[in-house]
Amino acid sequence: MTTTYDSIEPGYRIDGPQFPVSRESIRQFCDASLDYNPLHLDDNYMRGDFGKTNFGGIIMHGMNNFGLITRMLTDWAYPLGATHRRLETRWIKPVKPGDVIQPAGTVRSKTKSTKARWVVIDVVVRNQHGEPVATGEAQIEFPPQQTAAGTQGSAGKETQ
Repeated sequence: MTTTYDSIEPGYRIDGPQFPVSRESIRQFCDASLDYNPLHLDDNYMRGDFGKTNFGGIIMHGMNNFGLITRMLTDWAYPLGATHRRLETRWIKPVKPGDVIQPAGTVRSKTKSTKARWVVIDVVVRNQHGEPVATGEAQIEFPPQQTAAGTQGSAGKETQ
C-alpha cells in the first residue's frame, strides 16, 4: 500500500538508518561544521570533570543527532510530496566512538488547515543498548489535498 497523508495515523512509525559512530565520523563532522571543540577531539581534555559530569573520552556532536533525524524525516517525507518544517531536540546522553545509533519517529497527531496538512512526529535517537540519546518533536507539512480541478483553497473554493 502506498503511504499518503490520509493513510498515516497516530502510532505510524518511521525508522532511520543505523549510524556507527567512530573517531573518523566525529572528525568528519568537525570538518563539516568547522567545530573543533576539544569535547570532540581530545581524549585528555575529556577525562577532566565538567561540574558533576565526566565523559571519560571524546563525544559526538549533538548536532550530528539532529542531522540524522533530519535525514530520516526528509528521506521519508520528500517522496510523499511533503516537507520537513520544524525540529526541536534535546540531548539526553552523550554518544561516543563505538556506539551505534539509530533515529526513529512515531506520528503523534495530524491536523489540517486551509493551506496545508500537518503531521507531528515524536522523534528519538537510540544507542545500541536501546537507550535514548536524543528526543524531540518534528513537524511535516503535506500540501493541501488535490481535487480534480485544482487545489482546495480557503472557504472550500477551488483554486488553480
